[in-house]
Amino acid sequence: MTTTATEGPSQDRPAKGPRGRPGPGAGADREHPAPGVALALLPGVLRSALAWTDAHRADFTLPDDVLEPHTQVNATLKPLGELAQLGSTIRRTTTPGTPEHELAGELVTYAWEQVAAGELLLELLRAEPFAAYPYEIYAAFAGYGLRHDGFEALALPLTATRAWAHTEQHANRQLGLVNSERRVGVVTHTDAGAVLSRTWLGGLSEPWMFEGPSGYALTHTVFHLTDWGRMPDRVPARIDGYLRTWLPAWADGCLESGQWDLTGELLAVAASLPAPAPVGLLDAVWPVLADVQHPTGCVPETGVPVEDPAPDPYPFIDCYHSTLVTAFAAALSLRSLRGAAGAGEAVPGRERRTA
Repeated sequence: MTTTATEGPSQDRPAKGPRGRPGPGAGADREHPAPGVALALLPGVLRSALAWTDAHRADFTLPDDVLEPHTQVNATLKPLGELAQLGSTIRRTTTPGTPEHELAGELVTYAWEQVAAGELLLELLRAEPFAAYPYEIYAAFAGYGLRHDGFEALALPLTATRAWAHTEQHANRQLGLVNSERRVGVVTHTDAGAVLSRTWLGGLSEPWMFEGPSGYALTHTVFHLTDWGRMPDRVPARIDGYLRTWLPAWADGCLESGQWDLTGELLAVAASLPAPAPVGLLDAVWPVLADVQHPTGCVPETGVPVEDPAPDPYPFIDCYHSTLVTAFAAALSLRSLRGAAGAGEAVPGRERRTA
């Protein structure tokens, strides 16, 4: 999954939260959040975000000319791929039999139907054998158990080429490709540890250098490293400690500058760490993000939330990603909080390191 990076925290810090509540930097409420508040809020946040996504299935529908060269990938295939990736993670993270578990599965099925059970991705791969995005979208389905023999038959020799191994891309994007190869079940084109060391996060960059682009690079490094939160033990101890130290400050800055999408991704990172997520962080941040969520379930990417009660207060393109991310982060946070409450019990979607 890729996102359009936004600017870092602004210098204008609102005294009030998005709907008149004390803002995230308002002293006691942030420093001493009510214990358990996140656990109480999250089921409603998750269900509401999924309900909005379900009500907007048609907006994820691929156009008839999706295979044409002029098609805008970021406005068509990218949203659908994110629906498949985050929907499949939510499905595997939530408890079987619950409404959110069933609805997440239905959304992934819908996305699979949109790519004609993999046939459309095969056509894309034939047309653009040098591009990584058809493979990455396919891997989101393959990791969920939805496969297409023809796609894999063509992809296998392509991923063994020198060109594939030497595609020039940012380190966190290359880590995403390594994770896609793991999901499909082929030999990875490079060592994940070596790639991790070249990322902003892997280098333990100075925390005060955090801003929008580095923030998204950081979150996606963790998502690719942990297979979207399923393999938390893949996070090295030094990175785990670094994140636990600085996530609260980064989240606070994102809240104060209205970066709701990046806030959601940071919450998902916190819930993807080897041990249970920092409960204080979740209890402090989730009430603010829940307050930003519109009654219909959608969440804007940035800015002051609107008070408009209309069913669609934001354009789809400006809220679909942040809404999916909110649902994704809520599912992971619930898993972490429930796992901490019942230590020793099996938690859906949290697996130990695999080769």
